[in-house]
Amino acid sequence: MKIRILLLFSLMLLLRLNSYAETYKYRVTLRDKSLTAYSLDRPQEFLSERALERRHRQGIDIDSTDLPVCKTYIDRLVEQGGEYQMQSKWNNTVLMLVHDEEIAERFRQNPFVVDVRKVWVSPDTVFPRNKDRKKEITNKWKKTDDYYGVAARQIKIHHGDSLHLAGFRGEGMHVAVIDAGYYNVDKMKFFRKLHILGTKDFVNPNSDIYAEHNHGLKVLSCMAVDMPKVMVGSAPGASYWLLRSEDNDTEQPAEEDYWAAAVEFADSVGVDVVNTSLGYYSFDDASNNYKYRDLDGRTSLMSRSASVASKKGMLIVCSAGNSGASSWKKITPPGDAEGVLTIGAVNTDGVNADFSSVGNTADGRIKPDVMAVGFHSGVAGTNGGISYGNGTSFASPIFCGLVTCFWQACPWLTVTELIDVVHRASDRYEYPDNIFGYGITDMWKAYRIGMDMKNN
Repeated sequence: MKIRILLLFSLMLLLRLNSYAETYKYRVTLRDKSLTAYSLDRPQEFLSERALERRHRQGIDIDSTDLPVCKTYIDRLVEQGGEYQMQSKWNNTVLMLVHDEEIAERFRQNPFVVDVRKVWVSPDTVFPRNKDRKKEITNKWKKTDDYYGVAARQIKIHHGDSLHLAGFRGEGMHVAVIDAGYYNVDKMKFFRKLHILGTKDFVNPNSDIYAEHNHGLKVLSCMAVDMPKVMVGSAPGASYWLLRSEDNDTEQPAEEDYWAAAVEFADSVGVDVVNTSLGYYSFDDASNNYKYRDLDGRTSLMSRSASVASKKGMLIVCSAGNSGASSWKKITPPGDAEGVLTIGAVNTDGVNADFSSVGNTADGRIKPDVMAVGFHSGVAGTNGGISYGNGTSFASPIFCGLVTCFWQACPWLTVTELIDVVHRASDRYEYPDNIFGYGITDMWKAYRIGMDMKNN
């Protein structure tokens, strides 16, 4: 009897140890796409009609970066013991899960592999999700005298209300939010008018995206809430994709791979504008941390992907980061990317928030680009009521929604032209600096500049 108990205990211990066995994810960079099954002559096989139309409108050609990664190469990596997770066609990389680090050495032996980098180790702790999240919902709030409710100042500081009054509220525009989760969005009255195009989780495809972190909820609310005299966001008429790339359980470079896959998905379905209130410069393993010299728009996988997205005709709007009062101080990737709008934070009086990260980039480009309200910003709370938040995480979507409405009003502008007009319509355009960038943008002025460009 004792022997049986001892054997049972040993078996349970073995199972417990196995359950904690580490797994790893590797970013495998491939040499080429020479064995691809796709052709540039048949772009409809990997890009939607809306994505193709966006490129055509801006005079952008389909090129080899648009071709998916070669399946033949992926199949070989799977044969060698890897589990395929996702790919980045723009960077020609694949993310592979392995249970034994020796498998990575097999990957390196392939002639079609350029580099193999470990970007994720299974975390010791996974934070539990709230199974009773829906019980938090009260959907209670107080009305104000202003149409925009608690969002009034964060809209009006940019004269965004003038754009809205002119009929530009984001209708017909597709916006992707790439964030950490959209806690309780599915149960809030705030979002009953929201047009959701779809959801996709790049961290855990089997998750309930509405049970994940609440950061994305608050970010989304800055743009999408449409509850007059309670809260009206900066683009209440737009349609939204809700995408998750942030893993709240850990901070590792694989999150850049998730983000790259998410932004490429957004491109493929024809998204016009992307908001990302995410950024990375430090990780659980400090050896992966970025340095100031890396803020060149080319070192970070996330920044490279953001720059490519701009070249594909999508506008990327991202937060500058909240390190202004810390030892790092600087913007965080992808805020250093070329061709994106990086947003810093001010209060409702236009005074910069001390936490707002500063520029410039390592190669001397002006960052942040412009500023928006990120101190005491009106946002939705997890209970479906009103809350307030501090961070460039909220400055970014507030401005993202307004620039979405501006692009709706001036659809003839390319991404490059759009960013230039935003700079020109900002109050520090003549004397930009590394704290305010070009300053606070007057969106109605931007609209008038855009109209002049069309007429001239």
